[in-house]
Amino acid sequence: MRTVITGGAGFVGSHLCERFLAEGDEVVCVDNLLTGHRRNIVHVLSNPRFHFIEHNISEPLQVDGPVDNVLHFASPASPADYLAHPIPTLKVGSLGTHNALGLAKAKEARFLLASTSEVYGDPEVHPQREDYWGHVNPIGPRGCYDEAKRFAEAITMAYHRYHGVRTRIVRIFNTYGPRMRLNDGRVLPAFMSQVLRGEPLTVFGQGEQTRSFCYVTDLVDGIYRLLHADFSEPVNIGNPSEITVLELAKEIIAMVPETKSTIVYKDLPQDDPKRRRPDITRAQTLLGWNPTIDRAEGLQRTLEYFRSVVER
Repeated sequence: MRTVITGGAGFVGSHLCERFLAEGDEVVCVDNLLTGHRRNIVHVLSNPRFHFIEHNISEPLQVDGPVDNVLHFASPASPADYLAHPIPTLKVGSLGTHNALGLAKAKEARFLLASTSEVYGDPEVHPQREDYWGHVNPIGPRGCYDEAKRFAEAITMAYHRYHGVRTRIVRIFNTYGPRMRLNDGRVLPAFMSQVLRGEPLTVFGQGEQTRSFCYVTDLVDGIYRLLHADFSEPVNIGNPSEITVLELAKEIIAMVPETKSTIVYKDLPQDDPKRRRPDITRAQTLLGWNPTIDRAEGLQRTLEYFRSVVER
């Protein structure tokens, strides 16, 4: 099999490249390195079945030869990134998705879109099911990401219905693990970098907002299963174990007994979701998928990775 992965030098994308190589595929990794990095793929560059193309998928892409799968994971994904790059975020969700779908159509390949729990916005339904349409502010600061992904889902379904492309949509909930960037603005790497440096952990609001964290290898396994399933509608992939941000801060501080970190509170950002937890019934039923890495184990693995990064 020959698999094209856009955003393949990013956090999740690089783990996907590893998985498809492990499955015996030839992998074509496409990334413009806006938020991805070569260090995420340096260990596979010598693999003869791995090919890297530095390219912005918001521009048309030509790939010679047959292609069996196209996975579209190119996009800034953290608030710090998409707030810094709102127009490229909108472009990669619209033009980039269009180009990736066009490649899949031309090659008669399966297509999988990386969507997000952010399509649910600040949800009024809890936990979030795939049939919930969301509560999103289209003109707020987060709208560039939320609406880019909602449009990406819409055009993906249009290609499925009108052109018959074999499409899949994964709605990804908070994911963590090695190769996250310390400065990407998401809560978990922020807490870990702060605790390892002995700095105060920044909690927004009173820390009562909740998140559900899925370890990256569990996510990748769910994505792989979804790609090979015959199902075109969105599927949530995430860990339904819910925790408040304040509880997470305390857990991470407890993991580093020598730290001098305390907790400080700042104002809650606009449109920050108050609750986030996936209903994974569809993934369980269709894919036979469940997360296997509990938070204690996943956090320890991730802390070891961040410790090595901080100490470089």
